[in-house]
Amino acid sequence: MNAPVGWDRHRVGTARLLASYAAIPEGAAVRLQKRTSNLFRPRDAAASGLDVSGLRGVIEVDATARTAEVQGMCTYEDLVATTLPLGLVPLVVPQLRTITLGGAVTGLGIESTSFRHGLPHESVLEVEVLTGDGRLVRAGPDANPDLFAAFPNSYGSLGYATRLRIELEEVPAYVALRHLRFDSAAELASAVAELVETRSWAGERVDGLDGVAFAPDELYLTLARWTPVAEAPPSDYTGQRIFYRSLQQRGTDVLTMHDYLWRWDTDWFWCSGAFGLHRPWVRRLWPRRWRRSDAYHRLVGLEHRYRVVERLDRRRGRPPRERVVQDVEVPVSRLADFLAWFDDAVGMRPVWLCPLRLREPSGPGSARTWPTYPLAAGTTYVNVGFWGTVPRPDDPDGGAGGRDGAVNRAIEERVHALGGHKSLYSEAFYDPETFDRLYDGAGLAAVKGRYDPDDRLTGLYEKVVGRA
Repeated sequence: MNAPVGWDRHRVGTARLLASYAAIPEGAAVRLQKRTSNLFRPRDAAASGLDVSGLRGVIEVDATARTAEVQGMCTYEDLVATTLPLGLVPLVVPQLRTITLGGAVTGLGIESTSFRHGLPHESVLEVEVLTGDGRLVRAGPDANPDLFAAFPNSYGSLGYATRLRIELEEVPAYVALRHLRFDSAAELASAVAELVETRSWAGERVDGLDGVAFAPDELYLTLARWTPVAEAPPSDYTGQRIFYRSLQQRGTDVLTMHDYLWRWDTDWFWCSGAFGLHRPWVRRLWPRRWRRSDAYHRLVGLEHRYRVVERLDRRRGRPPRERVVQDVEVPVSRLADFLAWFDDAVGMRPVWLCPLRLREPSGPGSARTWPTYPLAAGTTYVNVGFWGTVPRPDDPDGGAGGRDGAVNRAIEERVHALGGHKSLYSEAFYDPETFDRLYDGAGLAAVKGRYDPDDRLTGLYEKVVGRA
């Protein structure tokens, strides 16, 4: 168990942060000094940054109230290591260990409990933000509510979370899994709609829900049920066995709660296959401590920097490839339409499927809305995640391997034609007018003007489209 850092150390950490902010020259980019990142878009290097080295822990946990005070740069791995021994976890635990709590709130996050609890920012009771004017501002439903509402999906354009008070959920030691196969996306979508409404299947409670589409006629939903007793010996997917393959190999399974929360991290879903880890002999040689999403992410960063694979492909005469790393939310009623289009236009498989719905804390119709990521209250969405590369389509004028971004632009257009939204952690290609319409540009600018009047922080569009 990780010991909480306490309030005294938190005050020291915030003082260090404020001193580093004051030391940044006027006009210089204000960025975080971070060891890790889960973003998938290039950005310019900053000469100086905010010192967040003292903001990486849990301040305190109130097990009776089931809340925690957490520093903004605390990873979910460290957060869970503190709360799980107490039988508690955050209401939504994003699937990758090194995602930070502040990052999941300002940049969104999702996981299998999102059909019950929404997105991570919906279980935040209060957040303290370092704003662009150098203040620490407390924000919540009743304190600076404009900042509180606009902060999710703002990606640092409104400031950086230094502290968050969050709700926790009581959990047992084990998770029982049931893998259901469907022969079409329409059948799966119908099942999702029923599961989200009833939170049960065949008389059994469902606490977690996600799935994988391997092919148009081979799709799975994994139903997770919290249980205090292991109904079979728990499986281990941190060694030679690979979790996503188990969906096709067995109908039921059991994991410890700890291993369930990080079931996707060991193989970065299935993306570790790009490094050969799906080959048994490579997996045996690859150190277990490096079978983690942050290790793979660093390798991808090296490839982006040195373009080794791109140069080898060019030398071998292979066509240029476009990186397609996206998570999109599509209404469940349009999921089959999107996947049919996606198979024809993109052809990338597998894809991850994760149902979600805005949280309804006080009953139907009372869900809070979040203007910078405006999902509709009372609507069930399915997150579709796909990560890899595809050949660039030929230029309409006849050139082979047309402009980079053509596939991503087509995805953006299709998602929004179907009434969905796309996460901004990866590259985006919108024009300013479309971006402002989709992500409440006018409202965001008004809030930014109040808390960053000198425009010290990079705007959201410049961050995610302009890649500043």
